[in-house]
Amino acid sequence: MRRRPQSTSAATTKPEVSEEPIAPSWVAQRPQRSPFVWLTLFLAIAYGSWGVFHYQFESLPTPLTAEQAGKRGFSEFSALEHVKALTQLGPHSVGSDALHLALQYVLAEAEKIKKTAHWEVDVEVDSFTAKSGANRMAGGLFKGRTLVYSDLNHIIIRILPKYAPEAVDNAILVSSHIDTVFSTGGAGDCSSCVAVMLELARGISQWAHGFKHAVIFLFNTGEEEGLNGAHSFITQHPWSKSIRLAIDLEAMGIGGKSGIFQAGPDPWPIETFAAVAKYPSGQILAQDIFSSGAIKSATDFQVYREVAGLSGLDFAYADNTAVYHTKNDKLELLKLGSLQHLGENMLAFLLKIAASSHLPKVNTMVEEDNKGQSTAVYFDILGTYMVVYRQRFANMLHKSVIAQSLLIWTTSLLMGGYPAAISLALSCLSVILMWIFALSFSVLAAFIIPLISSSPVPYVANPWLVVGLFAAPALLGALTGQYLGYLVLHTHLSNVYAKKKQISPVIQADLIKSEAERWLYKSGSLQWLILLILGTYYKIGSSYLALFWLVPPAFAYGFLEATLTPARFPKPLKLATLLIGLAVPILISAGGFIRLAGTIIGTVVRLDRNPGGTPDWLGNVIVAIYVAAVMCLTLVYLLSYIHLPGAKKSIVLSTCLLFGLSLAVVSLGIVPPFTKDTSRAVNVVHVVDMTRSFDEKQDPRSYVSLFSSTPGKLTKEVEQINEGFRCGRDKVVDLVTFSVKYSCWTFDDTDSGWSESDVPIMHVDSDTRGGERITQVLIDTKGSTRWTLAINADEIEDFTFEDAGSSEELVLDGDMSSVDGWHIMQFSGGKNAPTKFGLTLFWMKNSTRLDHKVEGKREEGTPLLKLRTDMDIVTPKVDRVLSKLPPWCSLFGKSTSPTTFSFLSNLPVNF
Repeated sequence: MRRRPQSTSAATTKPEVSEEPIAPSWVAQRPQRSPFVWLTLFLAIAYGSWGVFHYQFESLPTPLTAEQAGKRGFSEFSALEHVKALTQLGPHSVGSDALHLALQYVLAEAEKIKKTAHWEVDVEVDSFTAKSGANRMAGGLFKGRTLVYSDLNHIIIRILPKYAPEAVDNAILVSSHIDTVFSTGGAGDCSSCVAVMLELARGISQWAHGFKHAVIFLFNTGEEEGLNGAHSFITQHPWSKSIRLAIDLEAMGIGGKSGIFQAGPDPWPIETFAAVAKYPSGQILAQDIFSSGAIKSATDFQVYREVAGLSGLDFAYADNTAVYHTKNDKLELLKLGSLQHLGENMLAFLLKIAASSHLPKVNTMVEEDNKGQSTAVYFDILGTYMVVYRQRFANMLHKSVIAQSLLIWTTSLLMGGYPAAISLALSCLSVILMWIFALSFSVLAAFIIPLISSSPVPYVANPWLVVGLFAAPALLGALTGQYLGYLVLHTHLSNVYAKKKQISPVIQADLIKSEAERWLYKSGSLQWLILLILGTYYKIGSSYLALFWLVPPAFAYGFLEATLTPARFPKPLKLATLLIGLAVPILISAGGFIRLAGTIIGTVVRLDRNPGGTPDWLGNVIVAIYVAAVMCLTLVYLLSYIHLPGAKKSIVLSTCLLFGLSLAVVSLGIVPPFTKDTSRAVNVVHVVDMTRSFDEKQDPRSYVSLFSSTPGKLTKEVEQINEGFRCGRDKVVDLVTFSVKYSCWTFDDTDSGWSESDVPIMHVDSDTRGGERITQVLIDTKGSTRWTLAINADEIEDFTFEDAGSSEELVLDGDMSSVDGWHIMQFSGGKNAPTKFGLTLFWMKNSTRLDHKVEGKREEGTPLLKLRTDMDIVTPKVDRVLSKLPPWCSLFGKSTSPTTFSFLSNLPVNF
């Protein structure tokens, strides 16, 4: 049987292989983003960030009158009357007549509260004078110092229910200080805090009949001289033994929202505050920065934690930090709503905890807490809601996210193979280049500014200039660096796609651009993943920022962009991916980043702790590095969208234009670097120098010194003062706690207004040179009750210190710490404080007992003791200088700063 031939119909014919390259459906429209779209997107993100900052930090509640608040509410207008009364007294530093008047005012207001309290409430008022004492802090700003005090006066109010006897033994402390530095009336620091406390005490006195615990309001003095008020109360007052929780109110600026910047160690207080506060405000980022020592300051809260072992909260006003400790800390700059914000938050918090059956126990933190597992992580969202969780939960959450992220990256790399690993490495290179160029361009601008501007820091009075001076070059550098990385990545991807013959060259070019864009976006997630890993390892509370900048952008990418198979072609990133991914991070962190920038700019006013000891460009470099770092961290996702055609040229041109205009504004002096409300910090000191070497008797050298802790020369100021000043670096003045390396000075007309009878005396009473050398020195500070003594720690192993009049031992021998080879003793006291002291020095066993030089550390001629005594004197010469001081200048006060008259003396090693 013959077979029939098979049919060759179309149904059985093999399909012909097409030679036409495969094209994705979206290629018909080439991937481009117009400059207008990118600019709109950038402005939307910038405006959204500013809106978050404004709502979070500048939106204040409406202040209430006494009638609106009622007996049990908080009235800002009532509190403002207290601020007005205290600031009208002028500067009221320790030992001044003005401080005595301030104490009398607070005492009178406390007595009014006592008279008007609820009939079931006991209000006790105590005017307490602390006896002499000494305070040695283990760390922080006062490490290596002994803080000695005497004749300090405090006003204390204790409010407790009549029919709850257990309340006497369980109290909540609310504390702030009445005293100011000598340079300001202290509307913000801290008359605003005192006013809030008085109004709170009035309101609490109407509620306390339902309390289980007492509430103690401490109005202390001596805080500005080294936290002495808090220390004297905690160590001397009988009520201090009953305290279970401490709340400190402070200010490092004036007004705005008072936020929590220290909490713990027990997390219960911050958890309770978050639950009840009407306008919660607080960032653990501020706590991390403060505890790191980056901000050279300290508050009474350190005493309550370190000396008394208490848990609690530390609040601070932080608006306009440039006015801190200057004449501009004044009532006119206090924003309405500031006191209402803190007052309502505190009132709700105190009502909750005072009626609670639970209070943290003192000094009972378990070992796990000491490791940080139960400390609190906290941050507020738009000043409306506060998130609080414990470090243990943070570790679990972060480790889970880290593990999942690493799993996703590992899976992606395994699927992508060797080309994917190379792409990842090159995208990381783009991030590194972005950082290098952003930092370089911004720091370069920091070096240029002092060369073209009359002030090295021309943006202090106008912080918005920082956008053009540092943010613009940082953006240009970040774009340049990432673009270079993009080109390298583009070259690699071109080699990969060149092997795919089925795709036409035109289509390949578009695919390569899209895939490079995706890798750049993903490298931003990897950057934040690394930061999250480091933050989790070191248990940094503010690591939550890395979490929010990692998860939402990664989720948006996975939800809208990610594919699990390499067979699908990459597409240009959707704009919706960026908007969805950045919405939550901006909401959480934009306000804090902008607020921190303002704080850093404000602190530039007092940057140079040893005037002339740091280069003029240093403040600019600090600001530039911060701005560049924020730009690299937050714009890494946005910049990845720029490299498709159409946007780069316009971005570069507009950024260069903004930078050029900012430089022109600074160079031409169109906006002043300082104003009468944002002043340059200066000090005018009449110095009588009695320092000597060996046994030489030296006549006093009397001169007036003008110096500034704000970077820059004083040429313009000296010209306006016109009092015969000469400026330079050839007259270094050792003011014991710091050295003035650049200053202006004059010897003209400086012999009047002071008396040689006020010259302090250091006399060696005995010097025993047996097996152990012991030297006894008598010190007479004459009329000075504010002085600083430096003890040579290379020669002296330990010392004791006593009041020579009463033979009361004020400082016992113990572990004498030192900083830079010196142990510093600071003394401050009231008018009745002693002025004659006995100092016993125990020498090092290996001391040379001779004047010598320690290689690389100390200079030949280093004395054994250095002493500076401050006097409440304004000499005629200083009075003229102060009257001619330009309005853009203000005296700056600190516990270590001299007043307007100081004696300098010393005791040589080989006396």
